[in-house]
Amino acid sequence: MKASHSRNALVTMFLLCSVIVPAILNAQPQPTVATDNSEAGFDRIRTVNILQEPRHRTVHTEGDLRLLDVQINPGDTTLPHTHDSAILYTFISNGEGPLNGRVSSVITYVDEQFTHRVTNEGPGLFRIIAMASYAAPYEKAATPVTGLTLEPQLENAWFRSFRLELAAGESSADISHGYPVAIVQVSEGLLHVSRADGITSELKAAGDWAWRTAGQPYQIHNKTDSPVAVVINEALR
Repeated sequence: MKASHSRNALVTMFLLCSVIVPAILNAQPQPTVATDNSEAGFDRIRTVNILQEPRHRTVHTEGDLRLLDVQINPGDTTLPHTHDSAILYTFISNGEGPLNGRVSSVITYVDEQFTHRVTNEGPGLFRIIAMASYAAPYEKAATPVTGLTLEPQLENAWFRSFRLELAAGESSADISHGYPVAIVQVSEGLLHVSRADGITSELKAAGDWAWRTAGQPYQIHNKTDSPVAVVINEALR
């Protein structure tokens, strides 16, 4: 008799728990994740400076300059990140394919910081080589580049950019700048970027880069049997 009573009590307790516990759990607030790109959604996601965003990797630093290799995999979204400097973009690819080194610059971030997220819908890699400058605007006339007769494709108070295409097997003249410079390969091929002291940087694919300090001469050699293009970005300072 006692055993039957105990079993009945256990069954009753089990039935009560099966009703009450889910009700309690369902009453708890559920986690919310912001998925929009508006500032209103950022209060629930960690917001970082662009230099701390994991997909904006700093690959070179010189004084108040930062060279960033931005890579966003298909289906990935960056953290909300804040731009607070002048920046020059060399676009290598977006999710849909190569962008062949198209360049653009945003200088309004100096006066008005901007926070956003970037999503790559794919199917390919989204990649940019970006130069961020925390220097003051350059208010003098930019000095000519030795060994380069091209007109700039972009110029403002922080940056100047040139695009150079080398024919199969062609080598450039000795080139020298009055400012730090990033040489970015923007098409397929093999390039050697040599220095006067004999040290050579080998660039093997679009997105590879070499850095030269102000006044450091170099040559670019196309080691392939097809044309190769580079973008040469100066940081005016």
